[in-house]
Amino acid sequence: MTYQETLDYLYAQLPMFTRVGASAYKKDLTNTLALCEALGNPHLKFKSIHVAGTNGKGSSSHMLASILQEAGYKTGLYTSPHLIDFRERIKINGIMIPQEFVVDFVDKYKSLFEEIKPSFFEWTVALCFQYFASQKVEIAIIETGLGGRLDSTNIINPILSIITNIGFDHMDMLGNTLALIAGEKAGIIKKNTPVVIGENHPEINPVFQQKAKSEQAFLCYAEFETELFHFKNNETESHFDIHLRTGENWLNMQCDLPGIYQKKNICTVISSIPFIRQAGFKITESDIKNGLFQVKKNTGLMGRWQLIQNNPKIICDTGHNEHGMKLVSQQLSKVKRKNLHMIIGMVKDKDVSKVLSLMPNEATYYFTKANLPRALDEKELQAIAITNNLKGNTFIDVESAIQYAIQNSDKEDLIFIGASTFIVAEALEYFQKQNIKLQ
Repeated sequence: MTYQETLDYLYAQLPMFTRVGASAYKKDLTNTLALCEALGNPHLKFKSIHVAGTNGKGSSSHMLASILQEAGYKTGLYTSPHLIDFRERIKINGIMIPQEFVVDFVDKYKSLFEEIKPSFFEWTVALCFQYFASQKVEIAIIETGLGGRLDSTNIINPILSIITNIGFDHMDMLGNTLALIAGEKAGIIKKNTPVVIGENHPEINPVFQQKAKSEQAFLCYAEFETELFHFKNNETESHFDIHLRTGENWLNMQCDLPGIYQKKNICTVISSIPFIRQAGFKITESDIKNGLFQVKKNTGLMGRWQLIQNNPKIICDTGHNEHGMKLVSQQLSKVKRKNLHMIIGMVKDKDVSKVLSLMPNEATYYFTKANLPRALDEKELQAIAITNNLKGNTFIDVESAIQYAIQNSDKEDLIFIGASTFIVAEALEYFQKQNIKLQ
């Protein structure tokens, strides 16, 4: 099969959470263990760092990968979901897995898939581990897909675990309280393996502390290790100083990720460095500064407060739950503009009304949907939005919503695209086809 035929086969044959939702989520590691055993347990052949959390795990994973690349290490990076190309999920030093490796892997193990019947995510995790092992990566950053305890990635034995934060998301699968959700995320804490917690939250701290104690894992909170101050940002980068618990001050730092929500992610990442050094990796202050300064260049990260163009200004962001939208709305309020246009869509299994309640009332809305079964119908989204005093028209797809918004915007206006990773994905694909250079 060709690469595209291979992907079409996988999409058709394997349950895919991003498309159909909870029915594709398996609360069990059996399939992943069986796949990896048949492959010779490739996940045991390289060192890894495991990253979980409700929000921020993707950004944090990319920052860590960028820093390790700057330090000269052959660095694997596994994240999900992808935005434009499936291969974004699996990279080494910022370069996507070759199409040929994907095709050959499926061709070689097709009968194994038919016997084990894995989900799309389980298969992808096995592919990732096999690729990283075959390429002899020195370190791999592995982001969980959903939860932690029963996530397919949770068969690795990392040198460090990171939990960025806990918020309400995927409650139908992870639990309807912060403590229950934290319990699932805490499942990545391993025996005698340090864990860094990105946010200090009194309600859920006991969950992490109890798990760490039972695993004899050293636990630390990023906010007690690292303080970020003098933070300023524009549409393309952020500037800040950092104070470390050791007494050091790092001044005039820069990061090419401008979202205000990156402040906590940056602290989490920097608080993780001492533990990575303890595992034998040599990382200098210069590596950290250079790594943060060119995350997007080193890793290809997209969709995090990403500026598409000016006049009118177009920005997209993948924030899609209550925690994420609260921060997105906060940043929107600080952007200078004449009028605000919001192109949004959501999936059915989110707390739609709660997320909509956090969006600005003064904006003109363009309600649309992504091209997947989980997508909430645009008219249903509009109806819920009206109850939250948000007004606008419906559009059958992302492309038509973008075109209409641009046509009806002044040069001084701001067009925001988001509320769903999948809306952002289709928007980026559209702009790419229009030969717009993504910043």
